[in-house]
Amino acid sequence: MGAKDGLTAYRGKRHFDRTREPPGAPAGAGDTSSFVVQIHDASTLHFDFRLEVDGVLKSWSVPKGPSADPHDKRLAMPTEDHPLEYREFEGVIPEGEYGAGTVIVWDQGSYRPLPRKKKGRALSFRQALEDGHVSFWLDGSKLHGGYALTRFRTGEGPGKRESWLLVKEHDDRAGRRGTPDARRARSVRSGRTLKRVAAEEGTGRGGG
Repeated sequence: MGAKDGLTAYRGKRHFDRTREPPGAPAGAGDTSSFVVQIHDASTLHFDFRLEVDGVLKSWSVPKGPSADPHDKRLAMPTEDHPLEYREFEGVIPEGEYGAGTVIVWDQGSYRPLPRKKKGRALSFRQALEDGHVSFWLDGSKLHGGYALTRFRTGEGPGKRESWLLVKEHDDRAGRRGTPDARRARSVRSGRTLKRVAAEEGTGRGGG
């Protein structure tokens, strides 16, 4: 889970002379930890959920997006680590490039890890991630309160992928609000929809 290895995988999938995605570099730990949720209209429309950990963005593809309803268990598939600069990326990834399609920043903010112990010993957030379960409190523009990520499939064995669940905790920020329509949702940074970004910045798959 090292920052160097993660960003090596990220860079290896992209041609930075063709895409405006940032090449990035591992960064030191800041005073606060950030998160971002991007909507990505690639080969499939999905949400990307990213948490800042050890100077990179640990990332999961969440097909249905995060929900404020604790009854919703959202599948989350790990992807490669992204650089911290990716928090601000919004635009069109050109056809023929990895992840081609339109991206908007749906939500962003800070988070704080919630304590976890194992066999009486406090785990760091990174250790808890490696162990397969983390809880954290989000302070975003749209997402608030406690959430948990839990690994339920390790990905070991031929043809298997590591899989997690993203679930809202039962707290005073929980509700019955599911995820909004991704095609109608607006960027928290620019107020634009996928369709508008695609129209303004190039030919993408954004629509509706």
